[in-house]
Amino acid sequence: MIIQQLSLFLENQPGKLAEVLGVLHAHGSNIRAMSVADTADFGILRIIVNEPEKVQQILRGAGFTVKATPVLSIVLSDTPGSLFEHVSKLSAAGINVEYVYAFAATSTDTARVVLKVDNLELAERLIAGEGKTTEPYREDAGATPNFYW
Repeated sequence: MIIQQLSLFLENQPGKLAEVLGVLHAHGSNIRAMSVADTADFGILRIIVNEPEKVQQILRGAGFTVKATPVLSIVLSDTPGSLFEHVSKLSAAGINVEYVYAFAATSTDTARVVLKVDNLELAERLIAGEGKTTEPYREDAGATPNFYW
């Protein structure tokens, strides 16, 4: 399923994450998933929220730089190799996985994963089983896989 992710650029300083979370709390916004990537000077906070358009406006109104990005959300069985199975389909089709993070599922036998890919529509069809790839991913000795984490 394609969903909207919000990305915020934050200074890498004490209190900046709390500031964002305080704004979201004050407006009753529910965070469903969150990931933070950092550098020495700034961080990128990626969030999945209950009302992305509304939350985007709230955060912009509070002075934050916010970008909405469509991402792929998939439900996996919580078993070894489940993520590999899906990512190998994407890899075989030449789809690059730019980043990935997981979030809590409502069931104990499934997991949810967010994938940022370079061909969202094709990836969604492949994951749904609506398209076929010519070859599954296989690790050749010394070869670099065509997906990156």
